[in-house]
Amino acid sequence: QVQLVESGGGLVQAGGSLRLSCAASGSIGSIDTMGWYRQAPGKQREWVATVTSGGTTNYADSAKGRFTISRDNTENTVYLQMNSLKPEDTAVYYCNVFAQWRDYWGQGTQVTVSS
Repeated sequence: QVQLVESGGGLVQAGGSLRLSCAASGSIGSIDTMGWYRQAPGKQREWVATVTSGGTTNYADSAKGRFTISRDNTENTVYLQMNSLKPEDTAVYYCNVFAQWRDYWGQGTQVTVSS
């Protein structure tokens, strides 16, 4: 059984920072891509950033220059450092892992940015 456990969400003022973590455990095997998505109230889930097993990163335009994704392959953990947060970053953030030709999702962690 595979589990993704997220942490690090919370309430922060605009301009502040948060660091999200997501640890994968269980019989997940070799992990390919790890990433983060988010879903704001009343909106569809959207992609934020991904990092491949080789360390290549990609970001949505909304995240470029402010967010940094990284991973620790020895711990099967992915991180999202979020700086210069804006109220429009408020959403539930979901961790995603692609491994063994399957998608796995975390339970989500709430990020709220006050103006």
